[in-house]
Amino acid sequence: MRVIFMGSPEFSVPALRALAAAHEVVAVYAQSPKPAGRGQRETPCPVHRAALELGLAVRTPARVKRDTAEHAAFAALNADVAVVAAYGLILPPAMLEAPRLGCLNIHASLLPRCRGAAPIHAAVLHGDAQSGITIMRMEEGLDTGPMLLREAVELHPRITTPELHDALSEIGARLILRALVEQPVSVPQPEAGVTYAPKLAKADGALDWHEPACSLERRVRAMTPWPGAYFTAGDEQIRLHEARAEAGQGAPGALLAPDLVACGEGALRLLRLQRPGRAAMPADTLLRGFNLPALL
Repeated sequence: MRVIFMGSPEFSVPALRALAAAHEVVAVYAQSPKPAGRGQRETPCPVHRAALELGLAVRTPARVKRDTAEHAAFAALNADVAVVAAYGLILPPAMLEAPRLGCLNIHASLLPRCRGAAPIHAAVLHGDAQSGITIMRMEEGLDTGPMLLREAVELHPRITTPELHDALSEIGARLILRALVEQPVSVPQPEAGVTYAPKLAKADGALDWHEPACSLERRVRAMTPWPGAYFTAGDEQIRLHEARAEAGQGAPGALLAPDLVACGEGALRLLRLQRPGRAAMPADTLLRGFNLPALL
């Protein structure tokens, strides 16, 4: 098949590589290079870099929704199908309808749960017992299109966002190949069970000690490495990379031990911390020379 691939982050790279090995990828669309690192040099996204390694043509339009020239260029590729995996830009009807088989999306949840930009983080944050990949046919609504294939994965109680990300990335690559070969009949998404996983911001990593310790532990596992879980101690913002919910009782934010903080329910054991401008380290190492003040 003639395939257009549209994606940007590391999550999308296995699918691109799988499609390039099995089909003719006529173009890759990725978000435009962004400043990164201390020198703020323009840096291509992971999909862009992988496409160049594979010798594929790359297009990086800053926007596509109202760019009629881009719509025409997209249609001129005469693709059988477009595969979209975390591209990051909204496709207008002119692009959704251009490929012969339409546009298929690799979505990192069991739709209709966790529609939106951050389904992997949301599954960890809410303590879901299952997540998975859905291959869906795209339409104008936010992840509302009919489904072609789904594959579930069980989540262990202390799973992290990076672990789930890597597992779903590989499933997505395998499932999109199946979808193109089998071309299953699509079925509408259920009307019940719809939830949303909006785009994350830095503030989503803030820890509120009034919440139950189990919820805060999930937030740490969900928000690491980005946007990062954090709390304020004195005049410093401390990153919390790893934590464990335990029994304990006290005023929220009170220190029950040098590395144990009372929460709305239970207590949170601080396992790995990072002070501003320093490397992350085990909490017992950091706390040998730094005492956390009362956190509230």
